[in-house]
Amino acid sequence: MKNNFNKSNVLTGCASSLVLLSAMAASQSVLAHGFVEVPPSRALLCQRGVNQNCGDAQYEPQSTGETFKGFPNGAGGGPLQGPVDGKIASGGSALFSALDAQSASRWHLTEIKDRNIAFQWQYSAAHPATKHEYFITRDGWNPNEVLKRASFDSTPFCTVDGGNQVPVAGAPHNCVIPDSKTGHHVVLAVWTVGDTDNAFYNPIDVNILAEAALPGGWSAVGSIAPSTPLLVGDKVKARAFSAAGENAEYSVEISIDNAEEGKAENWSFKLAEALNRAYPLIRAGVRDEDGNIAPVKGANSLYAQKESGVTRYEVQLDMREDAGANMEIASLQPEYVLDKGRVSMAFTAQTNRSMNLEATLFDEKNKQVGVVSQTVGAGSTGLNLDVRSAPGAHTLTLVGTTEDGRTTRQETQAVTLTGEGVGIEYDFEFPNGISEYTAGTKVLQRATDEVFECKPFPASGYCKQYTPTSNGFEPGVGASWQSAWDKL
Repeated sequence: MKNNFNKSNVLTGCASSLVLLSAMAASQSVLAHGFVEVPPSRALLCQRGVNQNCGDAQYEPQSTGETFKGFPNGAGGGPLQGPVDGKIASGGSALFSALDAQSASRWHLTEIKDRNIAFQWQYSAAHPATKHEYFITRDGWNPNEVLKRASFDSTPFCTVDGGNQVPVAGAPHNCVIPDSKTGHHVVLAVWTVGDTDNAFYNPIDVNILAEAALPGGWSAVGSIAPSTPLLVGDKVKARAFSAAGENAEYSVEISIDNAEEGKAENWSFKLAEALNRAYPLIRAGVRDEDGNIAPVKGANSLYAQKESGVTRYEVQLDMREDAGANMEIASLQPEYVLDKGRVSMAFTAQTNRSMNLEATLFDEKNKQVGVVSQTVGAGSTGLNLDVRSAPGAHTLTLVGTTEDGRTTRQETQAVTLTGEGVGIEYDFEFPNGISEYTAGTKVLQRATDEVFECKPFPASGYCKQYTPTSNGFEPGVGASWQSAWDKL
C-alpha cells in the first residue's frame, strides 16, 4: 500500500534514551501501588483481557481503588470515611470509573470451591500496612445495583494485622468465607496504608461453589444467575454433576413459552421451581433466617442433600438463532475518490434488530485499510469509514451481531477506489502490530499524517515501548520519539 507524504530531515534525539526510559519507569512506580492477585481482582482481570471495556483499569490495575481510609465509616468521600457509595471500585477516579458498573452479568466470576481461602496481594510500590480487611456482600444482595456500604456486611469476615510494616508480595492471608455465602458475591479487599490517609479497595467478583454446613443438611452446589433475556423457543437446562461426571438423573430443562417468561428474572424463577418440583433432594432459591429455601425472581442458589450425590450444577442456555434478523449494506457507491491516499467512505447499514456492527475495508492484498464499529438500533444507520489506501479494487465487509449474541449476519460488496495515489510504503498504522516492530519497520501516524521508520538496533527496542498512558516513544507525538524513530 502506498501513501504520499513530504520528506523532511530526520531529527536526532536530544537526550539519552536510557535515561528517559528510567525516568518514565520511576514516574510510573510512584503512581502504582498494588492489587489482589489471588483470587484475581476485577481490575486484574481487565488487564488480562477477561473483563472487557474497563477503561484505564486494564493498564493500571495496581492504581485502582485508592481513596480515603475508614470504610465502612460515614457516607464516604472524606478523611477516615472511605470511598463514596457507588464509586467504591474506582475510588472516585474518573480514569477507573468503568469499574463502578455493576450487574449480574457485567464481570467474570471466579469460582471459589474451598471456603478456606488464601488471599494474595502484589505490590508495585509497597507502603506500610496497618491492616488488610475482607468484606463480602450481604446475603440476598442485589447484584444489579451499584456497590455501596449497604451492599456489604458491616464487619469484615477476615482481618489481617499489618503492624504498620511493609507487606510482603504474595504472602497469604488465610481466611474462611462464611458458610452463609454461596453463589454470586463480591469480596471487597481493603489494604489500609499506614503512612498516608488512603487505602486501596479491590473488588473481587466470585461464584462461591464451596460446600457449607447449612441447616437441614443442605450443601451449596451452584447458582442460577440470570444473565440475559431469552426468546420464545429458547431452552434452559440445569445440568447436575456428581463426582463421577454429569448426572442426568438430577438435571432439569425448561422451555420459554412466552415473552414474559423470557425475562431474565422470570426464567430463573421458572427453572428454580422446576428443580424443586422434580427432586426432593435438591432445592433452588434463597435461604431465609430460618433456613427455608424458596425461589425468587432473580438470582437463585442451588442446594443438594448428600444422598443425591450432586456436587455442582451448571446452567446451560440453548438459544435459537433469531431467524428474522436481517442486515444489509445500502447506499454504497460503486466508486470513491482518494485525496492523497485518504477518503471518508459514507454508506448506510439497514438492520431490523439492535446490533453491534463492524465494517472493514480490505485492499487487493486483503490488507485492512479501514474499520469502524458501532452499536445501532433497528432501522437505517449512516456509517463513515475513514480509509487510507491506494487506488484499486477493494472489498467492504459488514458484520452485524445481535446484542444478545445469538445471531450474526454478514454481507460483502466490492468497491473501487480511484484518485490520487501515493508514494511511501508503510507496514502498519500505529499502534497496530506493535509487537512486530523491528529496525526498519515503517508506520503511519494518524495524528500527524506522517510515516516514521524504526531506527536500527539498539534504539529499535524503544519502538515497542508504548501504552496509552505511557507514550513517550510514540512516533511524532511522544516526548522522546526521536530516540526511536526517523521521520520519512
